[in-house]
Amino acid sequence: MIPAQRQKYNQQFTTEKYQNFLKELSQGYPEIPFRVAETPIFIPKALKEKLIAAGEEIIKLIKQPNFKTLTQKAIPVDWIVPNENEQPHFLTFDFGICKDKNGELTPMLIEMQGFPSLYGFQHHLAKTFKANFDIDTSVNYFLNGFDEEKYTKLLKEVIIGKHQPEEVALMDVDAPNQKTAIDFFVTQKLLGIKILALEDIKKIGKQLFYEEDGNQIQLKRIYNRLIFDEVANNTEIFKNSFDPREELDVEWVTHPNWFYRISKYTMPFLKSEFVPETRFLNEVKTIPGDLENYVLKPLFSFAGMGVIIDVTEADVTDIKDPENWILQRKVNYEPAVQAPDGGVKAEIRMMYLWPDGGEPQLCINLARLSRGKMIGVRYNANFDWVGGTIGFMEE
Repeated sequence: MIPAQRQKYNQQFTTEKYQNFLKELSQGYPEIPFRVAETPIFIPKALKEKLIAAGEEIIKLIKQPNFKTLTQKAIPVDWIVPNENEQPHFLTFDFGICKDKNGELTPMLIEMQGFPSLYGFQHHLAKTFKANFDIDTSVNYFLNGFDEEKYTKLLKEVIIGKHQPEEVALMDVDAPNQKTAIDFFVTQKLLGIKILALEDIKKIGKQLFYEEDGNQIQLKRIYNRLIFDEVANNTEIFKNSFDPREELDVEWVTHPNWFYRISKYTMPFLKSEFVPETRFLNEVKTIPGDLENYVLKPLFSFAGMGVIIDVTEADVTDIKDPENWILQRKVNYEPAVQAPDGGVKAEIRMMYLWPDGGEPQLCINLARLSRGKMIGVRYNANFDWVGGTIGFMEE
């Protein structure tokens, strides 16, 4: 998207360099199970400023005094967790890169989450790109004046808080074997916190403990990577550990309720040039005559699961719980990233950290490249110049 940067990168690219880059990226870590793209994205200043403005509009809604009231129905009744705090610690907004009516690149909101993303891995990924390819100093993967030292300090403040690293754990069902485990291990190396599977944690009274070298260590803060949707049909797993819905003497980073509050559920409340028309399906009185220009999305799903891309009237009328679905105008991605053999579509995730008692701060980003019908691994099998990457943005 910055022609000079793109041309320079593509000219220096070789398959051998890319393989060396991948080797260095996973050195000392388990094999990365998802595809890492051959290139970063070079984002011009005008597009960066639109991405920042779009994020600020969303944050303005989240900071409204009535936001919790607006989003109370977002949390499934069976998954309400007590002791919710006043803010999420993480905000991530996914924007498709499109063209506006004037032919200029513009972001359009696709997804949003009050849930952590690859905050450790993205920093590692960008550093590895820089070590293996000649990337200009006029672009930066950090935003908002952040550098490695400032970013690591804020990450520690948000995730560890006032505790000792050994009293804080990154938790998922089977953490070491998750698809994003590389991020877990990078984060552990960066912050010194534990990585625990759910079954590693035991409850005594209202307190949580894990065992290390025969000692019981109290867990005071959980860096939560467990998505309840993944375990909704298997709550038996809590019997060998603890049930997050019980009253517990532990702090959450971020509290599980925020996963639901800041999600697809929030999008119908947003009115912006950067947000496609989005309505709760139960509030759609007349089915649009141009359904081919819409997508149907279940509120409670992730990673594109359950999304209906080519919507028919029967799809709409067959849905038994329309209050749990949104109808959203399709976003037409512009193949704006030039691979050696043509244009590739891109999505940018703007990633914020929100420390206790502070303000949300835009720090870093994540990007994905796609040639398929949707962004995501399952839609991009057998393609190259696709997958996870990072944006280097013009200063």
